[in-house]
Amino acid sequence: MTAKRLYPLLACAAIAYAVAALVVGQLDAQDLLNTGVGDGVAMAVLGIGSVALLGGLRVAGAPVRGTPERLMLVWAAAIGLSGLAPVPLEIVAFGSLAGAAALLVPRLRADEAWRGIARTVEWLALAGGLGVLAFTYVALPGQGVLIGLVERALLVADVALLAVLAGWLTRIVWAKAVNFPTYHRFIASGS
Repeated sequence: MTAKRLYPLLACAAIAYAVAALVVGQLDAQDLLNTGVGDGVAMAVLGIGSVALLGGLRVAGAPVRGTPERLMLVWAAAIGLSGLAPVPLEIVAFGSLAGAAALLVPRLRADEAWRGIARTVEWLALAGGLGVLAFTYVALPGQGVLIGLVERALLVADVALLAVLAGWLTRIVWAKAVNFPTYHRFIASGS
C-alpha cells in the first residue's frame, strides 16, 4: 500500500479513535458544563491524525500549501499537546484550525476536485470562528462558567471539519487508486 493511500486511512482511524475515546471519557464526567474535556491520549491521537490528514492532503494535491498548512500544523501540535501540557493550548489549537478552514474555503471552491466540500468547510469554519469567540469570552471574562459546554461544542465543529476533509481525501485517493466502475458503466457494459 502506498503512502498516498495510507494517509487517509490513518487520518480516519485517528479521528474515529479520538471521537470514541472522548465520548467514552465523557460518560463518567462529573460536570460536563464547567470542566474541560481533558483526555490527553485522545487529544494526542487527534493531533497525530491531523498530521496524517495534512500529509494526505498535500500528497493528493489539495490546495493547502502556505498559511493553511502552517495553521493546520499549529492545530495538530497544540491539540496534541493540550492534554499533556500544563499550559492550556486549546485556544491556540481552536483558533488556528478555524483560521485554516477560513483560508481553505476560496481555495477549495476554485479547485474542481475539492469544490464539493467548499460549502461544508465554509459553514464549519464559521462555526469554529464563533466557537473561538465564545471560548475566549468564557475562558477570560466569563471566569470559566460553561467552559466545558463551549469546549465540547467547539471540539465537535473542529472534529467535523477534520472528518469532512478526511472523508473527501479518502474518496479522492481511493477512487483513483481502486478505480471502481460506476453503476452506470457496469450496466452499460452489459456485465
